[in-house]
Amino acid sequence: MWIRNLLRSMLLGVPIGVTFLDTIGYVARVEGISMQPALNPESKNTDYVFLSRWAVKDYSIHRGDIISLVSPKDPNQKIIKRVVALEGDIVSTLGYKNQYVRVPEGHIWVEGDHTGHTLDSNTFGPVSLGLVNARAICIVWPPERWQALEAKIPNHRKPVSTQK
Repeated sequence: MWIRNLLRSMLLGVPIGVTFLDTIGYVARVEGISMQPALNPESKNTDYVFLSRWAVKDYSIHRGDIISLVSPKDPNQKIIKRVVALEGDIVSTLGYKNQYVRVPEGHIWVEGDHTGHTLDSNTFGPVSLGLVNARAICIVWPPERWQALEAKIPNHRKPVSTQK
């Protein structure tokens, strides 16, 4: 009898869980120092964030959003960066092959908050919107760091010119 109840629970629970993870979101561990001070402000502690897939389902991404995306350098790796510029914006780069870049249509410019300690668009250039898979909404662990994540760009990294 208990085996039948277990199977029935699994037959209902697994598809519901998979659907939730694929459409709504999931919790992910943030590793490294590239997003300091917003994430992992102390190297010894690791932040866990809720990543909302629902928030980017229609590619509604704004300047300042912290997003998760597939790394253009390694498709097996997911990275978390801040959106600095949207398509049509002109951005002043930090060590990229051109000093100024106009972000092409269907692309964004992403950077880590810890300048100089991050692999971001200054390394690999504008990123296709198709690589974006979620937006970081809030820090969920550790408890003393519970907070919503602000969509803001540091003043020294704002685009030179914006399209919208």
